[in-house]
Amino acid sequence: MIIRRTIGATSKGIITENNHNKTNCEFMLQSIKQLNGYKLGASDGEIGHVKDFYFDDQNWVVRYLVVDTGSWLPGRQVLLSPHAFGSLHQDGKILRVKLTRKKIEDSPAIESHKPVSRQHEEEYHRYYGWPAYWLGDGMWGMSNVSVLEAPAKPLPSSPAIVNGSQHKHADAHLRSTQAVSGYHVQATDGIIGHVCDFMIDEKSWAIGQLVIKIGHRFTGNEVLIPTGNVDRISYDDSTVFVKLTKDDVEKSPAYHLPPVRVEGFTPPDQNNHTKSESIPAK
Repeated sequence: MIIRRTIGATSKGIITENNHNKTNCEFMLQSIKQLNGYKLGASDGEIGHVKDFYFDDQNWVVRYLVVDTGSWLPGRQVLLSPHAFGSLHQDGKILRVKLTRKKIEDSPAIESHKPVSRQHEEEYHRYYGWPAYWLGDGMWGMSNVSVLEAPAKPLPSSPAIVNGSQHKHADAHLRSTQAVSGYHVQATDGIIGHVCDFMIDEKSWAIGQLVIKIGHRFTGNEVLIPTGNVDRISYDDSTVFVKLTKDDVEKSPAYHLPPVRVEGFTPPDQNNHTKSESIPAK
């Protein structure tokens, strides 16, 4: 067995790991922090800019991009599923959306000061014809196919039934990356740093790595922690608990310049859910 591993980042922000006994699979991980503020372009004009991302804290997958529409749709929270983009392809500093401005304007309204319920999600997905990611065990619903390959199959007209009861009020486990940024990181033997960024796979929209700042808040080093090492998130304590010692975290790969290319990254285990409290995205 031959294993070649480069730990750290080059001037291009590259981290590689090769295992010749496995089929190499290469993913591009994109910094979410860098995407904040990017302009968003519909098929017939601009619609605003990126304000936030809502991720599913059980499966570590981004479910929605939050749009700041400015004065165009004041008081409304506009959410766009990855199905509206496909991959995170950038045209300069503009993310292209496969929708018209009219389609977005006529979408079901979600008030910006209220949490996103499963009922809101059902209405949204039914309107756009997006597959329901919460139906099935796969990352994006009934299968584990990439978001680029998932067929646009509308939801049925009636709310989904789970175990004989409607789940329209169920917690969607959606959390804001803006809110979780800054959370303390608690190792098994004490506080080691805080969350400062999330690395998202540009094809599956899975969050593969957390960027953790260790040491001084302003002058400390930044390292990459796989989300598979997260034990739970406490929203009451504003803390992310990891299954690593402080020494393990300090020896993690250094992070410098995004994007980071990782060979051999696999999306989070869908059967290993993160424990969390039912606190709405903020």
